[in-house]
Amino acid sequence: MFNEALLTVGLAGCLMAAQVPAGTKLELRLSTKIGSSTSKAGDTFQAVVIAPAVAGDSIVVGTGTKVVGHVKDAKPADSADQQAVLDLAFDRIEDAKGAAAPISARLAAIDNARETVDKDGRILGIVASKTGSARLDQGINKVAEKYPGLAELLGTAKKAIVSETDASINYAPGVEMTIELTRSLDWTGQATVPDVSSISPAAELARLANSEPFQTRAEKPPKPSDITNLMFLGTEDELVRAFEAAGWSPAKQLSAESKLETFRAMAEDRGYKEAPVSILLLDDRPPDLAFEKINNTFAARHHLRIWRRPGLFGGQPIWVSSSTHDTGIDFSQENRTFIHKIDSYIDRERAKVVNDLIFTRMVKGLALVDRPAVPAKGYNATGDQILTDGRMAVVRF
Repeated sequence: MFNEALLTVGLAGCLMAAQVPAGTKLELRLSTKIGSSTSKAGDTFQAVVIAPAVAGDSIVVGTGTKVVGHVKDAKPADSADQQAVLDLAFDRIEDAKGAAAPISARLAAIDNARETVDKDGRILGIVASKTGSARLDQGINKVAEKYPGLAELLGTAKKAIVSETDASINYAPGVEMTIELTRSLDWTGQATVPDVSSISPAAELARLANSEPFQTRAEKPPKPSDITNLMFLGTEDELVRAFEAAGWSPAKQLSAESKLETFRAMAEDRGYKEAPVSILLLDDRPPDLAFEKINNTFAARHHLRIWRRPGLFGGQPIWVSSSTHDTGIDFSQENRTFIHKIDSYIDRERAKVVNDLIFTRMVKGLALVDRPAVPAKGYNATGDQILTDGRMAVVRF
């Protein structure tokens, strides 16, 4: 979803007039809320470009560029068997200095959404009668055929724990989406370029990155797992403030309470932005920090674990992280539990994290360090394939 070239295209300089080819994708973050029950045809909305769009070796649309659109159609689900529909049009882009141009674009994806986007770019909602909450009701109804007393007890317990699923399409400011240009765009706008420099001394940084362990280990069962692909240079307070500014949430610790809330989120088919993450170890230590970005489903999320490492670099604390994008949930026969499936191309998640942090304007230095010892292919502890160029992105606050 996020272009890895964004880590290698230079960040300095101004954008010049350019023709942006059809097919170029723009990564957006909503600035206004929209919904199938709360919006009506003709309502306008705004979003902002959060990752530079690259064509060839050039940045053609910079971060901070505004996208203005309108709601073409909004239909709520009138029954438990119907889908809500939200159809969006994207009308123009604008920069901070007043440059504007009409655009022709189609919605391609909603990030980490329970809804789907059809070939015409319409957002189709979930069907309430097919959610976990509805299936629980269906199971209780079957029990009632033979054991009405037990069914009544189960129904009371279910209502106390699980709420009915709201099948409406509701996107608050901060929800992210991808649009694809359907026609080429003549764009003369400019964008404020972040003041991000290289990190030196480069040779010393390369030695540091290559000395760090490159693979985590699952706690239960103890198997090699995620690849470390990010390093942060800064204080804990700087890390926390940057991720919060980028819209990421700290993950809660695994506990009876967080496990119950996870179950409820799955049954109600909704998000849980502080959902716990499984424990992975680095040098036999659990992570010091964990962050995630969730929309409206527990099944999909961006997330990463961060470990404090010994020593300093340039006087700053060193942190190493493994980041992956959860894209769905499956049942593991081996572990007898539900597990997340990940996007195997973990370099895309590395770029996502870097782009989000740069957008906050809190990043002062950036590097992409080769690590020849890191294998290009591997597997995590739950059997998902991992594909990577092996490099580590280093972010200095």
